[in-house]
Amino acid sequence: MTDLELIFTMLGEKVTTKISRQEKPKTFPENRQVARRGGKVAGNARKDTEKELGRSVISKENYLSDQLPDDGQDKLGDK
Repeated sequence: MTDLELIFTMLGEKVTTKISRQEKPKTFPENRQVARRGGKVAGNARKDTEKELGRSVISKENYLSDQLPDDGQDKLGDK
């Protein structure tokens, strides 16, 4: 996952949360609709960005794989 992929994921989650807090959906279908709207905002932003850049921002790489220490432990030192 690239930094742009992470940004668009976070955008979708944040917009979904803001809509949900504003509208306070009570049922699963209402929550699903809010989630779709938040995802649509992020999807449109991604598509607009790809259009401007002239390339896809989607990758097969793992965002954290380059940040892990060589000994296989995560940054918190958990084993």
